[in-house]
Amino acid sequence: MLDYRSYHNAFKTIAEVNGWADLHTPKNLAQAVLQESAELCAEFQWLTDQQSCELTADKLAKVGSEVADVALYLFALCEALGLDLDDAIEVKQKLNEQRFGVAKD
Repeated sequence: MLDYRSYHNAFKTIAEVNGWADLHTPKNLAQAVLQESAELCAEFQWLTDQQSCELTADKLAKVGSEVADVALYLFALCEALGLDLDDAIEVKQKLNEQRFGVAKD
């Protein structure tokens, strides 16, 4: 499993060094998740479904960079709100299983 906490600590250090830490409020972090998600979607704009499955190495690197931005801001949002991401995912997955069922082998 990814140890996102170590990456988040480095992210926090960058924010502190640059004087951005006070701006990392839940509202601002949620908006940053949205903005970075839009930048991720922009990498796929005008691609066909097939093209989106066959990204060039350069395009895949750009997508990876945007995915990382989304994740880092999401981790920061969870910390700002006192949410444990692992717990939130586990609870949501159980709700999804109740709502949509579990695939049968």
